Amino acid sequence: MRRYRIRKDESCINCLRCTRECSFGAITAGDDKTPVFHHEKCTDCQRCVSFCSTGALWITEDENRFRQNTVFKEDDIKEILLQSETGGVLLSSMGASGRNVPIYFDKMLLNASQVTNPSIDPLREPMETAVFIGQRPEKIQRGSDGKIEDNLPPHLELRTPIMFSAMSYGAISLNVHKALAAAAEKLGTYWNTGEGGLHESLYPFKKNTIVQVASGRFGVHETYLNTAAAIEIKIGQGAKPGIGGHLTGRKIIGDVSKTRMVPEGLDAISPAPHHDIYSIEDLAQLVMSIKEATHYQKPVIVKVAAVHNIAPIASGIARSGADIISIDGYRGGTGAAPKRIRDNVGIPIELAIASVDQRLREERIRDRVSIIASGGIRNSSDAVKAIALGADAVSIGTAALCALGCHICASCHTGRCAWGLATQDPELTKRLDPEKGAERLINLVNAWTREIKEIMGGMGINSIEALRGNRMALRGVDLNEKELEILGIRYAGE
Repeated sequence: MRRYRIRKDESCINCLRCTRECSFGAITAGDDKTPVFHHEKCTDCQRCVSFCSTGALWITEDENRFRQNTVFKEDDIKEILLQSETGGVLLSSMGASGRNVPIYFDKMLLNASQVTNPSIDPLREPMETAVFIGQRPEKIQRGSDGKIEDNLPPHLELRTPIMFSAMSYGAISLNVHKALAAAAEKLGTYWNTGEGGLHESLYPFKKNTIVQVASGRFGVHETYLNTAAAIEIKIGQGAKPGIGGHLTGRKIIGDVSKTRMVPEGLDAISPAPHHDIYSIEDLAQLVMSIKEATHYQKPVIVKVAAVHNIAPIASGIARSGADIISIDGYRGGTGAAPKRIRDNVGIPIELAIASVDQRLREERIRDRVSIIASGGIRNSSDAVKAIALGADAVSIGTAALCALGCHICASCHTGRCAWGLATQDPELTKRLDPEKGAERLINLVNAWTREIKEIMGGMGINSIEALRGNRMALRGVDLNEKELEILGIRYAGE
């Protein structure tokens, strides 16, 4: 069924560049050496438009519309027709869409200093964007000489409160991992391998690498754990809470097979639960096992999806011995997920951060863990609001992919990414130059960091630490009393 139409005007010179750029077969060369459009295959990835030398191409939504119905929307009907033909589960990629779930970041406004509390000029005065992630000591200890004892638990030091989210090798290309790793090193932040292991060529970036231990245990071995700055135990992710992952056999080739330690051509299926974790006590045992395997030198992160009872879950994680809790919200991206789960399970990250931060404060265990927020962070103001709600830092995935060329066509699961990101096709992966990709990521994060300084300066705040959990800096608009209560903020004008 058609969703998009490919258009061209008379400026087309029939160079056929578009036929070479399209990886979905939506544009092919006809017998007369002119482009032939197969509209039903178009994903609106914009690759052909971006590389058209004369600007002759553009993509529009298909004008044909089903008869309007108040209950069955057009997408509902199309999905019913598709499933009746295939008998399959609907798959999609990226974050949740198509649901009337509020984006709370857009319903919160930031404060600014006026008269009584002077603002700060970040161009002329120092602004501290460095963040320390990990457990904080309960009290300052001094030695017999009166000097403060430096006996801190393992932690991560970031020059910016922005990290790169977990995206696994296999789901995305090695060139994407190379770009993320190089950018993280230059920026003084961290990138996350995801659950697909760490390619040997990336071991030199170990000081800025977070490795992941997921339910499938793909690519996990002693060297892997010790070649990292931190280890993340993945329990769930925002795009598909409660279910595991599935990387199809067509992506398990070459180095992907070797790195994941999965035979070529076989599907890599991550179970829904960790089969050694069925309670908080089991989680605590795995946390301590990882700490012992890494000689207690690396912080352990536990990643969970934002779900209805996230506050007590986070409380249990904080008591398990974990150093950091990573919470992935409802709009978190993914390379592949059942559409029904992606669009209907979980809660927005804004509500999750606020409720977790409040619960940990009430139980007086907030300093036992740091909180990383991810899932729908689109810009620097989202990052500032997330930190003001209670996060220590934020993590970006989809935004990072956009910096590398992604146009969010939500076709990652097909393995035919025209921008060379979510694919293992060697002809497609070479479309991304890792060095240029790293440069774009560095530009993005540096720009966001400058904007964060500007926003904080206007608020009269000169450090991320002073912003963390500072909900008095936020005001809500178009929110009901219960939403304001959960977020812990006042209505605009109060």
